[in-house]
Formats: sequence, C-alpha cells, structure tokens
Amino acid sequence: RLAVVDAMLALYATGNLDPSSDQIAERAGLSPRSLFRYFDDIDDLVRVAVARHHDRVAPLSELDTSTDAPLAERVRRLVAQRLRLFDAIAAVGTVARVRAPFQPLVASELRTARKFWREQLRQLFAPELRALGRPTAASVVASIDVLTSYESVQLMRDDQQLSSAQVAAALVHSVTALVSR
Repeated sequence: RLAVVDAMLALYATGNLDPSSDQIAERAGLSPRSLFRYFDDIDDLVRVAVARHHDRVAPLSELDTSTDAPLAERVRRLVAQRLRLFDAIAAVGTVARVRAPFQPLVASELRTARKFWREQLRQLFAPELRALGRPTAASVVASIDVLTSYESVQLMRDDQQLSSAQVAAALVHSVTALVSR
C-alpha cells in the first residue's frame, strides 16, 4: 500500500500530476490489476497520497520564532518558513488544490491547513494586531494570509517568473508594510 502511495508521490514529483493507474502500478512494481486491491479507486489513492505527503511536510509548518523577537525577524522567519514549506509541498500542493472540489476529504485537509496558517499569523503578530484594533487587524490577517499562501507564491514563481529571492523580498516588504501600519 505504501509502495503504491510513494509511487504516486514520485510521479507527482516528476511533473506527472495525473498519472494513470498503469503508470502508478509500474512505478510501484505491481501489475495494474493488483493496484486496486489496496485502494477503492484513483480518488482514494490520491486522498491517501495527499495525506501521507502532508504528514511528511507537517514539521515544516512550525515557526522557529516568537512574538518577543523583533518584527523584522518574525517577518523574515515567517516568509522563509512558508517558502520552505511550499517548496516541499511542490506538485502535491497543486494536485490537492485541483482535486479538493471533487474530494471532500482533500478539501477538508486544505481548510485545516489554511486555518492553522492563519492562526499562526494571529499569534506571530499579536502585538501589532492588538495595536491596530479588531476590524483593521482582521483585514491585515486576511491580506497576509493571501500574500503568504501557496497560490500566491506559485503565481509569483510561475506566472511572474520571480526567483525565490525576489519572492521572499516581495513578501517581506508586503507583510512588513501591513503589520507596521
């Protein structure tokens, strides 16, 4: 079962975001017919693969700073953490976002991750958010959440062709501006 999941993740990593059951079985060293002894269907396999990948990268979601650190350091560490995380998520992040509308469990996992990341922002910037007042703080968190999302980073990298350093600089600048109002 894990060999099949790992085969699917490996195919994602090579850029094949919609591998056939034959490709997955071949990569796992199984016959195509035996693939579905382990999973109900491709959607079940995708769900398990996304969950396994999420478990692997979950430690990258942790921030290595506190609200006691200077604002510039907190912003820099947040941006570095998100970029490391999104590099690790890579193609699986794209597959999860494509499949979420059709797979409630994948959608639920995405909502949970996004909620965790928003709460992380609230905690990390608590002193600055308190100073802004509730309505403004809520809009600042919403804006930072969007700016530091997987989708935004992908847009900057893929569509705008920004390097990792340029993405980091843009995010540091924007997040700092928002929390320093």
